[in-house]
Amino acid sequence: MERSLVLIKPVAMGTGRGGAIISRLEKMGLRVVGLKILRMDKALAHRHYAVHEGKPFFESLVNYMTSAPIMAIVFEGEGVVEAIRKEMGTTDPSKAEPGTIRADFGLDIRRNAVHGSDSVATAEEEIRLFFADDELFPG
Repeated sequence: MERSLVLIKPVAMGTGRGGAIISRLEKMGLRVVGLKILRMDKALAHRHYAVHEGKPFFESLVNYMTSAPIMAIVFEGEGVVEAIRKEMGTTDPSKAEPGTIRADFGLDIRRNAVHGSDSVATAEEEIRLFFADDELFPG
């Protein structure tokens, strides 16, 4: 059974959209097996977004993600990574398919409401950054 990490970003938390995002994903048959609200510190943001280090937007992304609380959720299900990525839509909300999470709740490419793991291998790494094994429960 696959797992994927979803981060509900500050813009969605600040507008009260966290529950709506979780609900959309649960209605797809995906199960929540871990959930927490936290304020990401800069060290965690640097580790999580390390793939983007050195890019012009890196520091502004880190600053944004550490600016307010986020929600970290682990979903479990068959094909969960692909299913979540499709439901999220394209990174840039202005180019995302209508009805996707980013089209409905994102403001711009940086404040796009949600992050989802891009592969099963990445999901395993990302989940370990945010959750200890005893914080995850079978679905």
